[in-house]
Amino acid sequence: MNLNLPKVDLKMTRLLSRTFRSTKHPTSVSAKTKAPSTSRSSSSALKLSQSSPSASASAISRTGSEPISGDARTWCVYLILSTNPPIKTYVGVTTNFHRRLRQHNGELNGGAKASQAGRPWICACLVQGFKDRSEACVFESKWKSFSRKLPRQRSCGDMEKQAEDISRLLLQHRQMALDRVIGALDCSLLEIDWKLNLT
Repeated sequence: MNLNLPKVDLKMTRLLSRTFRSTKHPTSVSAKTKAPSTSRSSSSALKLSQSSPSASASAISRTGSEPISGDARTWCVYLILSTNPPIKTYVGVTTNFHRRLRQHNGELNGGAKASQAGRPWICACLVQGFKDRSEACVFESKWKSFSRKLPRQRSCGDMEKQAEDISRLLLQHRQMALDRVIGALDCSLLEIDWKLNLT
């Protein structure tokens, strides 16, 4: 039986097949591009204290945003700070932070639209040690969620100190949210490296 089906976009099919595991590729995938499946013991580096729909949604929405390679990748969650108004922070996940920062700063194609204003960005914090993308995305989602729920402090004073005060307050806000994430998840195997002084 010969059906005249439209050509399927291979990139979209791979995205769908990673998101919905029952979907099959229309063509065979070589062993070189196929990521090996890895198993891990019950003592996972990151355990969710309770299931979070927003965390799994975050993991699904990021499917396909990073290139796939056959070897193990080092996933990290990062916090960057804008250096020009509007002063703000951005939390993301990647396997190559230096490339990703260049994307946020407009030096390379890519980067989130939310990070276009406020360039250039600088690294405020790196969290490393995730076993896979899923763990990194759960951590990122929790960090963003706790950041939204915490009350924000407002800066006051003269205009000269306002940018410095806003930066300090934003970083302290993100640090408080990070402390809550550490309390909610098992982060014993993670390395948290603050690049900026919060005092």
